[in-house]
Amino acid sequence: MSQTDKAAMELFENYQEYLALQHLYQAALKQLQIKFEVLNDEFHVRSGRSPIHHIEGRLKSTASIAAKLQNRNFEISLDSAKQNLNDIAGIRVVCSYVSDVYDVAEMLLRQSDIRLIKTQDYIKHPNYNGYRSLHLDIQLPIYLSDHTEFVNVEVQLRTIAMDFWASLEHDLRYKSQKDIPARISREMLQASESIAQVDRQMEQIYREIQQLPDKETDMI
Repeated sequence: MSQTDKAAMELFENYQEYLALQHLYQAALKQLQIKFEVLNDEFHVRSGRSPIHHIEGRLKSTASIAAKLQNRNFEISLDSAKQNLNDIAGIRVVCSYVSDVYDVAEMLLRQSDIRLIKTQDYIKHPNYNGYRSLHLDIQLPIYLSDHTEFVNVEVQLRTIAMDFWASLEHDLRYKSQKDIPARISREMLQASESIAQVDRQMEQIYREIQQLPDKETDMI
């Protein structure tokens, strides 16, 4: 058994506590899912289109939680995970255009029960490998039967094009058992920049189409 597996097992010393924590973060994901769906529906009513293409949620596995705590030299426990990790629960919101990413983020952060902890804007400042996305670490209240818990969730907002590149890059780089040479890393970076250019071009086309007059319809 690896050190990570042994560390993960420590989280199961109180299995009921682990189930309670899992329920708490699943509840946070459900609540955020509903918030984004309501915002998307309202946007559609007002403008005739939906800015959100799709939404995905995930919980970190116990092994991943233990590994991250171990790497950061934190105590391996459920309380430690809850206090020190902002991404036990994560939700990814994939939008049509870059402007939609910022519009949806602004609409979410305008809500009084959402507290922003940290912002990382990898769209304006792409990561070294070409990764682009807007990350928001937020906190929201979860109302339980006898008390209220405040839960941290990582929100990732990106365009369809950014999601396409990130998904393939993850498969190519992190799921591969091979050492990736520098030349291929440069090619993946170039692909990211090309996709970003397409993103900008498609938004420009969309804006130009919005300025066109409506089609004339035959009077009956």
